[in-house]
This record gives sequence, C-alpha cells and structure tokens, in this order.
Amino acid sequence: MTRKKRAKNQQLSIFDWVQKIQQTQTNTLPHGSLDIDSEFRAAVSEDLKHAVDPTTGRELSRYEVAARMSELIGQEITASMLYNYTAEAHEKHRFPCQFLPAFVIATGGQRRAIEVISKHCNLYLLPGPEALRAEIQRLDEEIKKLEEEKQKRIIFLKEVLR
Repeated sequence: MTRKKRAKNQQLSIFDWVQKIQQTQTNTLPHGSLDIDSEFRAAVSEDLKHAVDPTTGRELSRYEVAARMSELIGQEITASMLYNYTAEAHEKHRFPCQFLPAFVIATGGQRRAIEVISKHCNLYLLPGPEALRAEIQRLDEEIKKLEEEKQKRIIFLKEVLR
C-alpha cells in the first residue's frame, strides 16, 4: 500500500494562533458552535495519517500507534478502536479524553486533535523548545530564500536598465 505524500505542515504559528484566539474572544458564540465532533474526528484522522516515529522520522501505521498507546496507557488500544473513533458513521464511538496525551506522544507529537479542543476553549498550546527551534529555523530558511529571490530580481533589474 502506498502512502500519499505528506501535506505541508498546516499548523498555525504561535502568533497566528494568538491572533485568531483574540478575534474569537471578542465574538459571542452562536448556538451549537461548540459541537466539535466532526472537527475533532477529522483532526484525529489527520494526526493518524501524519504519525511519525520521532527518532527515525518513519511514518507509523494505525496499528503501530495503537500499540504505542497501549503501552503508554497500560490497557489495550486496537487499530479498530482508532478507526471507530475517526469514523463519522460511528457516532457512539468517542475518543476518550484520557487517551489524548498517549495519542499525542504515540503519533510523534501530532497536535491537531488537542488543538481542536484548546482553540474552542479560547486557549492555546505552546510547543516545546525543540518545536520552537524548528519553527525558527524554518523561518530563517524562508527568509534566506526570499533574500536570494530578491537579489536575483535586483540583478535582473540592473540588466534590464542597461
């Protein structure tokens, strides 16, 4: 079975997240706006799709995530249970909140599911120091790339003006 290429990291930066939270706090919540079932199921599903072993970077299957969760929690979690938690058709199957810390660790730090919960509480999570360093490095690389593009355009402009 082949896996789809990984989507770009769609997680918001810390500053985008804080800005979004501030906008939400000023608005009143409409009736039913905290029914996050579909959104949470989709987030759990995405976290499972992007689960990785943090030491090797290798993608993990649902079976491997279930095994890791079982080890962390001390009770059996099966891949079938994970499928049921994410299936829209299984309305009575809910992901237990007490499994969430083990789920985040077992998926290699995927945070979509926990962020769904926190954003609807008008809270935000701060990533650990390593995640912040990685985000800073990514930003530095983007800045360097943009500066290189800028230099190319400056050179091209000079040649056009000759």
